[in-house]
Amino acid sequence: MNQVTIVGSGFAALTAVRSLRAASAETRITLVSPKAEFVFYPGLIWVPCGLRRGEDLRVPLEGFFRRMKVTHVQAEAKGLHDGGRRLETSEGEVPNDGLIIASGGRFIKKLPGIEHAITPCEGIAAAERIRDRLREMSGGALAIGFAGNPKEPSAIRGGPMFEFLFGTDNQLRKEKRRDRFTLTLFTPADKPGNRLGPKAVQGLMEEMRKRDIRTHLGHKLKGFTASKVLTEGGEIDADLILFMPGMTGNQWFDNTELPRSPGGLIQADRHCRVPGFERVYVAGDSGSFPGPEWMPKQAHMADLQAKAAAQNLLSELAGRPPERTFRVELVCIVDNNDSGMLVARTEKLNLILPSTRLFHWMKRGFEWWYLRPYR
Repeated sequence: MNQVTIVGSGFAALTAVRSLRAASAETRITLVSPKAEFVFYPGLIWVPCGLRRGEDLRVPLEGFFRRMKVTHVQAEAKGLHDGGRRLETSEGEVPNDGLIIASGGRFIKKLPGIEHAITPCEGIAAAERIRDRLREMSGGALAIGFAGNPKEPSAIRGGPMFEFLFGTDNQLRKEKRRDRFTLTLFTPADKPGNRLGPKAVQGLMEEMRKRDIRTHLGHKLKGFTASKVLTEGGEIDADLILFMPGMTGNQWFDNTELPRSPGGLIQADRHCRVPGFERVYVAGDSGSFPGPEWMPKQAHMADLQAKAAAQNLLSELAGRPPERTFRVELVCIVDNNDSGMLVARTEKLNLILPSTRLFHWMKRGFEWWYLRPYR
């Protein structure tokens, strides 16, 4: 009976569990993660305005693991040995016949003074800090921005920052205190949102003009202070700074011989297989995958990669070559707490649909649908 180990408990990891179990009732599955819980990160945008609480987004996984017959090892991954067959963890070694690495990425937090900025996608606590700070403030300057990994073009997550930007604007308007605040979007990119497609950039810029949101674009970041964002193009006054850095690989990757991309992620082929390692796969933010330059780092893409990785690993375990690839597809709703703009992009299509209340409710409905198997 084959033993498969999965590292992580996020989107890619849990999709890999479901895909493996749907295809094989006999495969033994061990999942290694620090906690038996799943956090629905897309819902963090609704915490500051009160549409969601932390407990709404934190899903205990003990029941899901029982139903899926998964053995959970509560530990942190530390390294990899024996060609991938032995995972080193904080609780000892975990052997495997096949491995799927889905432990996410790590934010690059090297800029001086970055402790003065809140990184929203670090989790529930960060979103709650934003909520509490906004409640405390009677007015002031808000600076919201993002950057990438210069050596890994795909390792950027700007979409949520547009949602925090528009959502905060919307929230302050509903509270009838928007006139006491200035909002500024900052990013080293000349065209923010370019990965969503040229039409999306135009739409986002027009939306910011309509909402009187300032922009500070195309200037390399130098750092932060308690009251300023420092760039090579000048300073931005800020009483509250929200900043999403670029991403790189987990620190434990350094204790492996896995091939790495220039940006520090695990190198993968189009089958999600790690070159040079037998029956070792990667999915989601941990990996660097072949594809177009706009290929996103988002939950939907992680799910598609995890399904391919699971199927290909089972094929290898059965003595067959891996054949499944993943489609490259960007799908998101840029939400502002009561309406949203739909963006979809494939290698043949780039669709932008204007903001409506319907898309907001579709996003909330998707959250319910997605979380249902895990509750």
